[in-house]
Amino acid sequence: MPVPEALAALRLLHVVLAIVAVGANLTFPLWIRLAERDVAHLRFTLLGIRWLDRYVAIPAYGLLALTGLALAVLGAVPLTTAWLAVSIALYAGVAVLGFGVYRRVSRARLAALESGSPGDLAYRRARQQARALDGMVIAAVLVILALMVLKPF
Repeated sequence: MPVPEALAALRLLHVVLAIVAVGANLTFPLWIRLAERDVAHLRFTLLGIRWLDRYVAIPAYGLLALTGLALAVLGAVPLTTAWLAVSIALYAGVAVLGFGVYRRVSRARLAALESGSPGDLAYRRARQQARALDGMVIAAVLVILALMVLKPF
């Protein structure tokens, strides 16, 4: 049986990682919308978001998965518990969207900006795809957060 203080410290780390990962991702669409109002800052903003995603949000999400699994194992919560299983499935879906789809859309948006302007069709198309993905990812992450906190089933 784990020491209660160690379990509490692990839970605190898990919560801090969630704040860092989710907090960063929630701000990305806002920064982009602000930068699109002043095109001179758009490239810098997109590159800054890419850096934050690679070196802050993604590592936090990875550590979040590890600490979450450790909490489940140490707390004797079966991974088949409904709220946890749904959360894990959503997490996997978000990871597939992020690495498989969003990364490609993000690159296309930056390439379109560098070869044209935000008014060009290629940029507008990539922006529209990114906004749709942002909505899906944010919704899924908020559902995961609600499931983790409320444990409704």
